[in-house]
Amino acid sequence: MYQHLLVKRDGDTVTITMNRAARRNSLSADHLAELLAAFREAGTSDATGIVLAGAGPVFSAGHDFGDVAARDLMGVRELLTLCTDLMKTVQSVPQVVIARVHGLATAAGCQLVASCDLAVAAESAGFALPGGKGGWFCHTPAVPVARSIGRKRLMELALTGDVVDAATALDWGLVNRVVPDEQLDDAVADLLARATRGSRASKAMGKATLYAQLDRPEADAYAIALEVMAAASQLPGAREGMAAFLEKRKPSWPD
Repeated sequence: MYQHLLVKRDGDTVTITMNRAARRNSLSADHLAELLAAFREAGTSDATGIVLAGAGPVFSAGHDFGDVAARDLMGVRELLTLCTDLMKTVQSVPQVVIARVHGLATAAGCQLVASCDLAVAAESAGFALPGGKGGWFCHTPAVPVARSIGRKRLMELALTGDVVDAATALDWGLVNRVVPDEQLDDAVADLLARATRGSRASKAMGKATLYAQLDRPEADAYAIALEVMAAASQLPGAREGMAAFLEKRKPSWPD
């Protein structure tokens, strides 16, 4: 079905693997369009989790410069709009999305990692916004990265363009876990299993609300969260969870 992706369903998990190893999983327009379609399809399924991975030696080298260089201003704007739509979709699907990162994740590849809900990195992983030492600054990749690592660290990453190792990415908050390469799949599965427990409907609403209130002033964030939490108390999952707690039994989730 896809030229640049491998998509597999295993139980409640959909794994989307970027499969342009010869091009270091660089993000051409065709590749981005396939990723967007795959996430939209997975988002409408009854899966509870989505894993984003990369085939070959690296996770993703970012935008495909061969594609970019062939475009005029309008063409590049369309490409970046497509990329932005993908990043927004990763965060808007109801499933928990986790990045499985090995090798390098640079520029828009680093943007993908930052856009996922969770990320687990192999010790071999490295992260960079290399435009800072080149001719095309990483303006759009910096948007979700900034919301993960804070200003001073963003400035270092974006201005120097240098690669930071997995341990630094963990310390900075870009990833959730760093594990030996041979333990990467097990660590991804473990974190995803724990992050997908409970009511699906409740978690989907929770994910959407977290993204809606992040980076807003505290009063606005509370206004959003209060109304959603009040409404969520009436969901079947919430009712069952509270009843199970009060009755000292394990919950039987309705969704």
